[in-house]
Amino acid sequence: MSGASGDGGAVPPIILASSSPRRRRLLEMLGLDFRSVPSEIEEVLQDGEDTSGHVERLAREKALAVAASYPDALVIGGDTIVVVDRTPMGKPESEADAVAMLLRLQGAMHRVETGVAVIAPGGQMKSSVVRVRVWFRAFDQRTAVQYVSTGEPMDKAGAYGIQGYGATLVDRIDGDYFAVMGLPLARLVSLLRAVGWHYTFRGIEAL
Repeated sequence: MSGASGDGGAVPPIILASSSPRRRRLLEMLGLDFRSVPSEIEEVLQDGEDTSGHVERLAREKALAVAASYPDALVIGGDTIVVVDRTPMGKPESEADAVAMLLRLQGAMHRVETGVAVIAPGGQMKSSVVRVRVWFRAFDQRTAVQYVSTGEPMDKAGAYGIQGYGATLVDRIDGDYFAVMGLPLARLVSLLRAVGWHYTFRGIEAL
C-alpha cells in the first residue's frame, strides 16, 4: 500500500477488527496492507432485534471496540449470519449441531446477511448490510457428517464455507459471493469512499 495519499497526507494504518481468515484473505486479495485485531464483542441477538439490524450492530460494535485503542487507524468491522425460515443460524456449537444445521439447509434456499462497518481516523463511521440468497443442493446425512468431519464448518455461520469444501453443497446464489464469504468488497469500497478514502487497486488514498 502506498505510504501517502494523493494530496500528500499520510495514509492511516488499516485494521481489520476480526480474526476471520476469510476476511483477512479478502483484504489481502485487494492488495491492502493491514493488521488483524479481533474484538471481544459478544455475538448475541438482542430481544426484538431483526437479523439485519443484528449484523450491522455487531459490525459497528466490533469496529468501535478496536477503534477505541487505535483512534488514528481506519478500522473495518464485519459480521455474518445465516437465516432460514426466519430463524437465524450462527456458528455451530458442536459437530452434531453442525450436522443438524446442514440438514436443515439442504435442498432449500436460505439467506446470508453480512454487516460491514468502516471507521475513519477522527471517528466518522459508515455501515451497511448486504443480503444474499443461497440455494443448497439436496444431500443426505452421510454427506453432512463427512463434510463436518473436515472441520471446515465449525467456525462459520450456518456451518459451511462457500470458498472451501462447502462450495460443493451450493447449487446457486443470488447476490454478492464475497458477502457470503464474510466481507462484501464492492460495498466496502463504497463505505471507504463515504468516509473520505478512495480504493486505488493497490491501497487507499484520500479523496
